Amino acid sequence: MIRAAILTLSDKGSRGEREDKSGEVIRNMLLGIDATITAYEVIPDEKELITKKLFEFAEKADLIVTTGGTGVGPRDVTPEATRAVIEKELPGFGEAMRMEGLKHTSRAMGSRAIAGIYKQTLIINLPGSPKGVAENLAVVLPVIPHTVGLIKGTVTECAKDREKHA
Repeated sequence: MIRAAILTLSDKGSRGEREDKSGEVIRNMLLGIDATITAYEVIPDEKELITKKLFEFAEKADLIVTTGGTGVGPRDVTPEATRAVIEKELPGFGEAMRMEGLKHTSRAMGSRAIAGIYKQTLIINLPGSPKGVAENLAVVLPVIPHTVGLIKGTVTECAKDREKHA
């Protein structure tokens, strides 16, 4: 079982002016990998607050999925906050998500979403729109259990089942 946390970054959502549909998409999709949600919060796009929440959530989750703040707007600071927390970046996650996004919209090339590891927690940034969340999470979802297992030391063989995931 994977303990997962969802962190939605939205100024309007944090003020109750917008429903968090993207967080709900994440929650529903994580059920497909038998994840249990241990923490969930909607907070404003404030780098220091995001960083604080990532540290806090890492204490109770194997996986943190963020939504929002990955674009190029002046308030989009999620990748910067994530980089301030992670110890190892996993560029393949962001690359795969952008490649998938480009199949649906050329705007995906403006995404700055990243993924990385803090201690024994995988952190993945997703865009803010429900559609973008679904497209991006779908491409990385199959590798999340394996990656979390590697981080935690419960998976030691990568090549053993490689043919299944080729």
